Amino acid sequence: MSIAKLGAVVLDCPDPLALARFYAELLGGEIEDDGDGWVDLKSAGATLAFQAAPGFEPPKWPSPKDSQQFHLDVTVDDLDAAEKQVLALGATALEADDRSRSFRVYADPAGHPFCLCAC
Repeated sequence: MSIAKLGAVVLDCPDPLALARFYAELLGGEIEDDGDGWVDLKSAGATLAFQAAPGFEPPKWPSPKDSQQFHLDVTVDDLDAAEKQVLALGATALEADDRSRSFRVYADPAGHPFCLCAC
């Protein structure tokens, strides 16, 4: 028996509502904004939450000296189509040139790394 269950994964960022909108387009779900620097994105899988962080410094990718903190892996049916869509939403390609791999690395608009992974 576990002690607890995961309630949410929380991302620090400068604009919680804007980042929640990005992830809502990517993952689906309903945005709940408390109006006080905290926004939840509720989906069938789990809650992804966004917290205002004054002075936020995005992770650096890749950097052996600086931590990436964590990253999200999201699965897609078509890497090329998903890539076009996330770039149009404001993502930045970090490691997406190697088309032989089953994943590509991007940064969300606040700079958090995430991977599009082939199903």
